[in-house]
Amino acid sequence: MKLNPLQIDLLKKHLGPFLFCFFGVMFVLLMQFLVLHIDKLIGKDIPLGVIFELIITNLAYMVVLAAPMAVLVASLMAFGKFSEYNELTALRASGVNTLQIIMPVLVTSILLSAGLMWFSNAVLPEANSKARSLFIDIRLKKPGFELEPNVFYDGIEGYTFLVDRIDPVADTLYNITLFQEPTNLQNRAYIKADKGFLTSEGTEALTLHLFDGEILRYPSKRAATRDRNMEQIEFQKHRKTFDLSDLAFNRSMGSSSSRSDRTMSIKAMAFVVDTLEQEINELRYQIVEDSISTLHPATFNQAAASTKLTESEHIAESNLIILNLVGSTTQQIRLANLGYSQVENAQSQIERAKSNELWRVKRIQRYWVEIHKKFSIPFACIIFVLLGAPIGILTRKGNVGYAAIIASILLTVYWISVIQGEKLADRLFISPFWGMWSFNLFYMMIGFLLLLHLSYDLRSLLPNKSDRVTE
Repeated sequence: MKLNPLQIDLLKKHLGPFLFCFFGVMFVLLMQFLVLHIDKLIGKDIPLGVIFELIITNLAYMVVLAAPMAVLVASLMAFGKFSEYNELTALRASGVNTLQIIMPVLVTSILLSAGLMWFSNAVLPEANSKARSLFIDIRLKKPGFELEPNVFYDGIEGYTFLVDRIDPVADTLYNITLFQEPTNLQNRAYIKADKGFLTSEGTEALTLHLFDGEILRYPSKRAATRDRNMEQIEFQKHRKTFDLSDLAFNRSMGSSSSRSDRTMSIKAMAFVVDTLEQEINELRYQIVEDSISTLHPATFNQAAASTKLTESEHIAESNLIILNLVGSTTQQIRLANLGYSQVENAQSQIERAKSNELWRVKRIQRYWVEIHKKFSIPFACIIFVLLGAPIGILTRKGNVGYAAIIASILLTVYWISVIQGEKLADRLFISPFWGMWSFNLFYMMIGFLLLLHLSYDLRSLLPNKSDRVTE
């Protein structure tokens, strides 16, 4: 496509505002990142090179966020100036369509969007992976630095810490309270100690050494009723090791087994989704097989056939046909209890299967949300040209103030919709597509209507009042 001088000039007018806004947003996001994490980086004897590496790796997600914002501001300013200086009016008077003027900018935004999609899929996951690894390394550099006196800390999954006092010189904790949540491998417990300290075990474990305290361990829900007694243990020394393998991974090996959705490419997430869907199908097949084998009528027929009728035994009439075949009321009760037990076991298996299936469905949903996000946010570059260009032309103001106000409103609504859409999709209220694309489609529709209004005078298509009066 050959560009005329006016189209080239319009592209040049975009370049300055785009770069200014892009680096401005990057600076704001970087300052926000430093404010949130400065306490974890300063005073921990961390090499300066590690800090710079952490900042650089976190710049990746900032690029994906800043580029669409810069496109919107640049479109508002460039087309606002274009309209303010009556250049658009002169072109339209010459018979040039508005879409012809916008087309070079739109093509550029498509190329930028495609580049951001590649960046989100190829570069961003690796950058997030390295940043996460560095955070874990910094965290294990001096264990316990995130603990604060008299503040609940739940940074380790399954545990909540409360410490009365911390000696920063000796790294000693005083009056420690640890709440242990129940899992499949451990019961709920309440641990209290006079003092202790934290040490790191390699890169995937953290050990808490406790002195002079007691453990109050609650019984398991699966325990029998007579065994549901709490256990209290006093100790002089006790060691508790926390597994951090789900938060850390071996960077040297490059394994993706411990990566989350934000550190995986689209291909890797699609593979995980296929695996989870196969596991769901296997769970459904297994529960059907178990239910059939548990509740099969042959089980009750065998129990009924094994019971012999004697003249001295009383036979009770029952609405259940199989029970009427049994020789006595005692045997009927025994067989009925057996049936109820079988039904309860089957119901318990079904509930466990439903819980496992729901966990996998939620994981699949999160992966699909992340896959759609890798396309929807870069695609916003195209949306913001379609929306920003006609708004800038209609406002006829190309200064920074007007562009900043309008962009702030549009971006605030857009990012709120993206965040809320992601949350609703993760909680299975809406599909990942609508969670990530709803406001893209909404803004696109508004942009097309505004462009249609600028390209074709819609008022000329409507009958005027004088014509209606004459008719």
